[in-house]
This record gives sequence, structure tokens and C-alpha cells, in this order.
Amino acid sequence: MNKPMAAVGALLDESRDQVLAEWQTEIAAHEGSRSSTADPRETAGLLDALATGVRSGSAADEFDTGAAWMALRANLEALSKSRAAQGFTAADTSRLVLALKRALFAGLQRRHAGDTATLLDLTWEISTLVDKMAQFTVTTYQRTREEIIVRQQQELLELSTPVVKLWDGVLAVPMIGTLDSVRTQLVMEALLQRIVETESELAIIDITGVPTVDTLVAQHLLKTVTAIRLMGADCIISGIRPQIAQTIVHLGIDLQGITTKATLADALALALKRAGFVVSRGKVTAP
Repeated sequence: MNKPMAAVGALLDESRDQVLAEWQTEIAAHEGSRSSTADPRETAGLLDALATGVRSGSAADEFDTGAAWMALRANLEALSKSRAAQGFTAADTSRLVLALKRALFAGLQRRHAGDTATLLDLTWEISTLVDKMAQFTVTTYQRTREEIIVRQQQELLELSTPVVKLWDGVLAVPMIGTLDSVRTQLVMEALLQRIVETESELAIIDITGVPTVDTLVAQHLLKTVTAIRLMGADCIISGIRPQIAQTIVHLGIDLQGITTKATLADALALALKRAGFVVSRGKVTAP
């Protein structure tokens, strides 16, 4: 049995409401800081989870992995994610948790005022535990933000590679920005799915918005073209500007067998011609 944790458990058993009230007062004392706002239900739940952990007698050093602290870690994770969704920073949540120190120190001092050695041990153990709790909220916040960023990047990638139906049987994918492996995979999946849904026979990949074409980009394009042909459709690459054409030649990239056009308009005109349509310029006469 960890004696300092047992002492903290006894404190919470006898003075739980007082410790909670003093914690709330300490949180509210941070005027001008967003950490001064706290849901009483969250802090109460967190304190109860702390009481569950300390009653087990587990040491503060076991917080990160100990089964006795599982409920406390779960509460801290929920608190951090909830406050991150509300726009609080990692520092805001960390300050909220660290404010618990004063309430616990005050309660322990009342109980062990005449025992300096015990107070020193309790202060060290509580400081270690609460510091670990605060660090856990920061880590959880960072992980949550990273998950949000990854999800947003995925959504932006999907939005940046739309598959547009230009004509019956003709699809187009306007590429903008750098073409990498992840984006190529998204383009390929979206385009192949649309080919199946629309029963299209021709796809136009427009790279007008791709700043540079190197060997890697060319390989990605070739993979996409190969996948399209395996589906029984054909492909035209448009947006081959003079600079890109020179780069492809200098790199020795083989695009033989792939139809290329300088502009999307040229590619569409060719696609319509292959489909049997004749495009002509009509004369406009004045009324």
C-alpha cells in the first residue's frame, strides 16, 4: 500500500466536497483565462476518478500504464477532447488540472499540519501525480488535433480532385497542385468509380494546374492511365504546356501510346470527335 496515496484517499473520503469547492475556486481565480471556465460535472467526475485511483494505493509513477488509474486517464482524455472541440488550448486544460494541486495541498496540510516529514512525502507524490495528469491532457490534445488535421487533409484532397462529367461518356479530372502517391490513389479510386457509375468510355486528366512534372509525377499519371484502360476506357492527358513538354523530353519519360493535348478544350474536342459528334462554329446574325 502506497502511504501517500492512502492519505490522499482518506482526505477525499472525508472532505471530497470541500476539495472540489476549493478546486473550483482556484479555477475561477484565473480571470481573463479561458481555463477559468470549467463544467462542474467534469471536475466532479475527474475528482471521483482520482479518488478511485488513490484508494487502490498505486503510486503516481504508475499513472501512465497502471490499471488502477485507467478510469482517471479515461476522464482526462474525455475532458481534453471535449475542451479541444470547444476551442480551448492544451494550456487551458493543463492549467485547469494543475489548479487541483492547491486544493489537495490545503486539505493535506489541514490533516497533517504537525507532521512535516509526512507532508513533504505527500506534497511530492501529489505534485508528481497532478503533473502527470496535466501532461496526459496535453498529449491527448495534440493527438486529437493531429487526427483532426489528418481528417481535414483527407477531405481537402477529396475536394481537390473532383471527377466532372463533361459529356455523355466523357469524364474529366482537373488536377491542381502537387501530385503524390496518396493523391494519385484518391484520383484513381474516384475516377474508376465514376467510370463504372456513368459507363463512360473516355477520361480526360487535365494537369494544367500541376506546377511541375517530374519522373515521380509521370509515373503516377501512367499508373492512373493503366488503371483506366484496364476498366475498358481510354484516357487523354491535357494541359501539356511547353515547359512541361520540354521537361518530359529531358527526363526521357515515355508517354507513347497516350494521347496528349495542350488544353482541356482541345481534349474535349477530340473526345467529342471520337464519340461521333461534330463541333462547328455557328454564325450569329443581327436581328
